[in-house]
Amino acid sequence: MEFFNDHKKLFLAALGLFLFLTLMVAILPALYNQKNNAPLPQAETLSGDALEGKAIYVANGCVACHTQQVRNIDMDKVWGARPSIAADYANFHRTDFWRNTATLMGTERTGPDLTSIGTRQPSIDWHLVHLYNPRIVVKQSVMPAYPWMFVVKKTPAKGDVVVNVPAEYLNSEEGKVVATKEALQLVAYLQSLKQVKLPDGRPAPEFLYKREQKTQVAGTAGEMQGLDGTALYAANCQSCHQENGEGLPGAFPPLKGSKIVLDDNPETMVDIIMNGYSGRVSEGFPPMPPIGTTNNLKPEEISAIMNHEKTSWGNNAKTVTAADIKNLMDLVKTKSTGTEAAK
Repeated sequence: MEFFNDHKKLFLAALGLFLFLTLMVAILPALYNQKNNAPLPQAETLSGDALEGKAIYVANGCVACHTQQVRNIDMDKVWGARPSIAADYANFHRTDFWRNTATLMGTERTGPDLTSIGTRQPSIDWHLVHLYNPRIVVKQSVMPAYPWMFVVKKTPAKGDVVVNVPAEYLNSEEGKVVATKEALQLVAYLQSLKQVKLPDGRPAPEFLYKREQKTQVAGTAGEMQGLDGTALYAANCQSCHQENGEGLPGAFPPLKGSKIVLDDNPETMVDIIMNGYSGRVSEGFPPMPPIGTTNNLKPEEISAIMNHEKTSWGNNAKTVTAADIKNLMDLVKTKSTGTEAAK
């Protein structure tokens, strides 16, 4: 009883227990994880602008709505090619002595997961328009706009990054919308978020609770029953080309009435989906990323998307089958490989 009546002994015992538990539960496991989870071979260190952008991301509370963790469940496949592992975060370090914002995994997914947003959406033009006003590219978005990261100039200076904002979203102020250094740094951070491939021979974690595979049905030209071209278009294409297929003037080209979409020969369209396209940069449109390759789309999914585009918004083109698309995917992949080898 003397021990419990001596406040000094009681305090020192409680302090010692606290320090012991801190060592065993927090410090030693952290050191173990740091030692046994090295950065993946292809992981890149954040550039100076990306680091500044990360601080802006934190300052604006983006982590409250966006996660950076692909869970090992099938519904998370849309955010990355594989579930996240500890090594994905091993290259992150403290912001400074006082702030530990090494990882921004988040806890709530009000907005899309950003683990691989740099791969899914590499276009700086899209990110800047989205930051200026998210409703420009996603009508139903609940994300706040960040107009204070932009300035309006009647005559942009050489080197200014002009944002192609549709006229209806501009204020009465005349001039061009120009991205500030803060906006460009934030976009640099977002573009740096890319899921790295695992080293050869290392098994990737599996996605659990896989959805039931659809069965093939005779008479559907090899399409998978239940594939929704409208939903697949919304998930993979709509953020740029818009729900109505009209794109955004000066930013993203329309699919409505597009010669490529209406062409009865779908080879060029498949080539663009799988390998990207930069043929309209001179017109002010940014390069299109290889959505089909990036998102690991199957022939059935690509054919469903193409048929939606070919038969929507007044388009009336010849539809395609999954078998046709599979053959063309192999063809354009061979052509792309040959082109890269020639370089």
